[in-house]
Amino acid sequence: MRGGRRLFPLLLLALLPGLCHGRESAPGAVTCGSVLKLLNTRHSVRLHSHEVKYGSGSGQQSVTGVEASDDANSYWRIRGKSDSSCQRGTPVKCGQAIRLTHVNTGKNLHTHHFPSPLSNNQEVSAFGDDGEGDDLDFWIVQCSGTYWEREDAVRFKHVGTEVFLSITGEQYGHPIRGQREVHGMPAANHHNYWKAMEGVFIKPSLDPAKHDEL
Repeated sequence: MRGGRRLFPLLLLALLPGLCHGRESAPGAVTCGSVLKLLNTRHSVRLHSHEVKYGSGSGQQSVTGVEASDDANSYWRIRGKSDSSCQRGTPVKCGQAIRLTHVNTGKNLHTHHFPSPLSNNQEVSAFGDDGEGDDLDFWIVQCSGTYWEREDAVRFKHVGTEVFLSITGEQYGHPIRGQREVHGMPAANHHNYWKAMEGVFIKPSLDPAKHDEL
């Protein structure tokens, strides 16, 4: 769904005031407060949400994977378990618990013990209001180094239920035809690797006014 594409620039400016445009020679780490898209490296689709609710299971806002790289409903903001645990511009550590807040709807990436509609894995939804949900919104970033680097493929393991954020290729029909089911899987495998793609990255700096956009 692309209805939110025109809203994104205004929302982004509200979320990230004082942006400085530019590139750096090396991508560096993903940082707290950054807004980005996440690409599933196995299926080449981006993590996506929209104001379409599941017709079964929890009935909460659906989360899918889309092929389009320019859809504004695929932007997510990196946050900590609390605002104090993930201060703006701080690199995200491997093993750190984060929240992924959908920019255009203000809901958090969430999972719980409901079956997903197509694969019968664990349903992944978007939940909460204005970025505030509950303890089932927390995901651990699994990566091999000290920090989550932009060029690395990482996994997201759910704190509460220990599943991995995954896609295995099932496609929806109407009204979100062609979009892929996103779900939780108990095993770490090639279906649950994700890579940071397009976005606005807060540059680590002692000066909070200095940012970096990719």
